[in-house]
Amino acid sequence: MEVTQETLVNITEKAAEKAKALLQARELPQGALRVFVAGGGCSGYQYGMALARAAEEDDIVLDQLGVRILVDPESAQYLQGAEIDYVDDIMKSGFSIFNPNAVKSCACGSSFQTADGSGQARSCC
Repeated sequence: MEVTQETLVNITEKAAEKAKALLQARELPQGALRVFVAGGGCSGYQYGMALARAAEEDDIVLDQLGVRILVDPESAQYLQGAEIDYVDDIMKSGFSIFNPNAVKSCACGSSFQTADGSGQARSCC
């Protein structure tokens, strides 16, 4: 799959505001939001996010709504077209990812499986 930066990952305004607030609170005004995919989770892959001081050499760097987003090349193939949002309701509060590449997701929303069935499922979150 060819990865294009224009549609790699999009961030909603609510998620961008929360990311900027977190970066400011952690005194990382030049920092970024790292989004990645790792093996595991109850469906085969799981999402991860972290605050980063700087980009790694091979990272794809996106600038959207005032937030730098970092994605490593291996994760990029699973995140093509994904949307990062921030949910704050009575049941759940935190970042969430809508991923059009996921054909199956866990109820926790943190793990997914792709059409090729790759990834090793583990016990639920």
